[in-house]
Amino acid sequence: MGVSDATQAQQTKGKVSETGSGLSRDGINEITGELRQLLADVFALYIKTKNFHWHMSGRNFRDYHLLLDEQSDQIFALTDAIAERARKIGGSTLRSIGDIAKHQRLKDNNEENVTPEAMLGELRNDNESLTRYLRSAHEVCDKNGDVATASLIETWIDESERRAWFLREISGSH
Repeated sequence: MGVSDATQAQQTKGKVSETGSGLSRDGINEITGELRQLLADVFALYIKTKNFHWHMSGRNFRDYHLLLDEQSDQIFALTDAIAERARKIGGSTLRSIGDIAKHQRLKDNNEENVTPEAMLGELRNDNESLTRYLRSAHEVCDKNGDVATASLIETWIDESERRAWFLREISGSH
């Protein structure tokens, strides 16, 4: 005899989300944990990119200033997409600046005087690190069968690779 629908539903209660995503509660927790860290890193990268945009100087000021403004706009656009994805699948997301600081892996830069070359190099390294974090989050999504989040992450990887590429080409470090 088969298990009744009511019994089966009771046995799976707590294992599968009620968001309609079909993801397990454990999967949702694991994925949203990754998204929370990504969101914290994206906020940190946004602030650092804006910081360097505001404090850029030197003979290439205009080009670097405009590039960093363009990149910061792209980075900021990720914040809503990441947070809303976590909420769509039934998870939670960041709630404050303190929460960002608790979850971010990318380091802040509070230095008064940073050369343009150091700024570009640091942003290149941070975008490369973000790409690695995105790839790791993609693996978690794959493991848990979350193709929608994985698909979004693939686009974000391409964007972070592009930002790093531009910064690498400017600095001449290949």
